[in-house]
Amino acid sequence: MKTIMSLIMTVALLVSGFAVQSYAETTSELPKGDFYNLKIIGVPKDKKAPMNNNDGTRIFVPLYGESNIWLREGDFKVLDANGTDEDDAEFQLPNPDPNNDGTTEYTVYVRALGKPGGEASINTCGTDADTGETYCSDDKLVVTRTAGQSPWTNASGELFYIYTDTDGDGEPERYNLFNEQFEDYYWEYDNNGLKVAQLRFYRGVSTQVQ
Repeated sequence: MKTIMSLIMTVALLVSGFAVQSYAETTSELPKGDFYNLKIIGVPKDKKAPMNNNDGTRIFVPLYGESNIWLREGDFKVLDANGTDEDDAEFQLPNPDPNNDGTTEYTVYVRALGKPGGEASINTCGTDADTGETYCSDDKLVVTRTAGQSPWTNASGELFYIYTDTDGDGEPERYNLFNEQFEDYYWEYDNNGLKVAQLRFYRGVSTQVQ
C-alpha cells in the first residue's frame, strides 16, 4: 500500500509540472533545468576584505574549524561571502517548503571538490522563538572528498529542515526553514580540510522528505 501511494504521489507531481527526486539520492547525474550554483570554499587564512553584497556565488569559510552561514528568506543571493570573520557569512534563499508538508518546491544537490581527504559537516540550526534555546537538526549532512569523480547527493532533507525534539516526547519534530517556531536560522559548517563544497539549487524540482 505504501508503494502504491508513493507511486500515485509521484505521478501527480509529474503531471503538475514537477520533477520528483527521492530524498538522500546520490547520483552522478543531475536534473535538467534552471539552477543556482553556490560554492563554499575552505581557506587556510582569514579573509580581511569586506564581502557584503558583492553579488558573488561563493562563500569563504575556514579550512579547519567551525563557522556559521546565516540564512535569510528571499531569492538566491550571497549577502556576506566572508565566513572567516566574527560576523560569519550570510546567504539568502527562498522558503523551500512553505507548508511544511514534506514536499520541497526546489531541490539542493551537494558534492565535494578539491584534493581528496577533506571532509565537512553541515547542520541546520535555529533559535526557538519562545525560549531562546538553540536547536540543531538531528539529521546532519557530511560531505567527504574521496578519490575519483565526486557524486552528487540530494541534501534537501538535511539543509532545508530541522529535525529535533522540542516538546520532550522523545520523537523529533520536523521544522522547515523559516518556520515561525524558530528564528535566526543558520547552517553550522564544521570543516576538516574540505576545499570546496558545491551546492546546486534546482528550481521546480521537488523532493519528498520524511
